[in-house]
Amino acid sequence: MSPERVILPVGKLPAGALARLLAKHVPADPRVVVGPKVGEDVAVLDMGDRYLVAKSDPITFAADAIGWYAVHVNANDVACAGAAPRWFLMTLLLPEGRATAGLAEAVFDQVRDACREVGAELVGGHTEITAGLDRPLLVGSMLGEVARDRLVQTAGARPGDRLLLTKGIAVEGMAVLARERPEALRAAGVDQSTLARARDFLRRPGISVVPDARVATAAGRSHALHDPTEGGLATGLHELAEAAGVGVRVHREAIPVLSECAAICAALRLDPLGVLASGALLIAAPPAEADRMAAALVAAGIACATIGEALPAGEGRWLVAGGRAAPLPAFPRDEVARFFEALRPAGGPPGLPG
Repeated sequence: MSPERVILPVGKLPAGALARLLAKHVPADPRVVVGPKVGEDVAVLDMGDRYLVAKSDPITFAADAIGWYAVHVNANDVACAGAAPRWFLMTLLLPEGRATAGLAEAVFDQVRDACREVGAELVGGHTEITAGLDRPLLVGSMLGEVARDRLVQTAGARPGDRLLLTKGIAVEGMAVLARERPEALRAAGVDQSTLARARDFLRRPGISVVPDARVATAAGRSHALHDPTEGGLATGLHELAEAAGVGVRVHREAIPVLSECAAICAALRLDPLGVLASGALLIAAPPAEADRMAAALVAAGIACATIGEALPAGEGRWLVAGGRAAPLPAFPRDEVARFFEALRPAGGPPGLPG
């Protein structure tokens, strides 16, 4: 069968396929500072005295908090460009036969509250009741602004940079699992207190990295900020390395794995490195700057660990565990999506549940 006819699994489009598609879309407008590229999560446009940063991301799960979730996920990537989130647009699709005025009001209230948290406001979008849906879907777009000399790009990482990680892994993945499939976690032996804490991870420690980015950029100059999402920390590291043209060496024992994540992943036989990881900010910075950032983050009550370093591109991408280096694992499919797919009844809809 030709590659064009192969059915792709649930998750991100494979990086190679995406790169080939994006290669056909090279911006001609000189005001496009950052255009479509594997590893870069935002577009950046030159508006004269400052840059406009734009991000769009859908939310297809966490239906009970979909509005709140959408704002934070989109604001995270804007903040990772060193920008302040300002303006949010949403396209909200509600399921036919299940949509109520109360449901729509709840989503709008969530968006309002989340926008207040990140300093943005809702400025437009579209809403409709849509046939064929079994849950609400929301596509959010966040716009932000940054001074021309303060822009940060994933592609900016350089050999010799230290790699920092805030909070730990995997905040988002554990919240999604605990909210969407608590019965499966209990059946696997996860105790109720662990389940309750993981369910609250969306807010404590929280999936937002906007505060992390603000503190870090105020304390020093980073070469790159990245929000590891689908495919987990490992995929985030691959994306950073690909965008910047560098290698990486990461120390497994230095990676902060939250205790709830360790327990749930062990029970479900998932690899924490490949689990949805929003909530942790990946920072690449020169050693002296990294020290200042780490100290400022800890002083602000945000956990921060040094997990590795960036290498020259020719030196590869490595995970060191127990003193031995092995190739950094790749997760073309997020571990959470893989778990949900295994639970899906034969013939049921693919993907993450709502």
